[in-house]
Amino acid sequence: MTPETLAAGALQVAGIGLAPLLPGLVQTLKARLQGRRGPAPWQPYRELARLWGKSRVSPVGTTFVYSLTPPLFAAATLSVLLMVPIGGSGFDWPAGHDALVLVGLLVLARFAVGLSAWDTGSGFSLMGAARDLTVAVSGEVLLLLCLLLAVLPAGSTDLRLMSEAAGGLAIWSAPAHWCALGAFALVVLTETGRQPIDNPDTHLELTMIHEGPLLEYAGRDLAYLQWAASARHWVVLVLAADLFLPHGGGFGINLAWLAGWLVAGCAGLALTESVVAKARLLRVPVLLGLGSMIATLGLASWQLLGAR
Repeated sequence: MTPETLAAGALQVAGIGLAPLLPGLVQTLKARLQGRRGPAPWQPYRELARLWGKSRVSPVGTTFVYSLTPPLFAAATLSVLLMVPIGGSGFDWPAGHDALVLVGLLVLARFAVGLSAWDTGSGFSLMGAARDLTVAVSGEVLLLLCLLLAVLPAGSTDLRLMSEAAGGLAIWSAPAHWCALGAFALVVLTETGRQPIDNPDTHLELTMIHEGPLLEYAGRDLAYLQWAASARHWVVLVLAADLFLPHGGGFGINLAWLAGWLVAGCAGLALTESVVAKARLLRVPVLLGLGSMIATLGLASWQLLGAR
């Protein structure tokens, strides 16, 4: 067990607490870009503390599915947090570091939330869950294609080896890597529920997607779900920094790269939400399908050109 591995493991655990800071930073930067003061970056912590102090409420007629969903969603997301390498390294947690397991856990979390919406029988929750699953069909395919492009140079689905293979300058000569980077940008927007995929600032039942299935939750149950949604920002932005953006040069330098890319990622999300309007629901699968076409072109270029 090297000091780098221990440090990376400590930072993976620290990500549990740092994750809500990312959506808070996005909201602050977006407000500044729009000429508003906006909330402080630590506003999500205040919201989570407020919800944690309230009692849970269960709608009449719900089953164990409703009660089990928040801890299951949070546990699956927590496992993903501990899988994602930090600075190209990571502690050997029981969940491992396999990219396909990561995708499976994200799918499990989304399935649980969709199932809980059916359990409540609420019309608006069902509508939000149906929209969320519609987007997920295309979004998860795109995520798999992007990770497959990152697997090819590594020859393994181990996220640490994938991060190592993506380091340095040589990988940038491969057209497949550029295709993966462009396609993964859409994955980030999808998994974080940002425009043009979804509008995180609205609670209008007729337009919301990711917030829809959460309408029937309150108190600590809602705190679990909101923390997990914040943690997805951490997961996808760290994956982007480790697998698709420039890095390399040792553990310490990789950490500096990671910190810079996390801030840049939050700024990019804030800028995107300030200049791009929310797309119509039926246009979202088309947009994600375009991302899948870009990723498929990357796969074809790898087959024809390899890493050249």
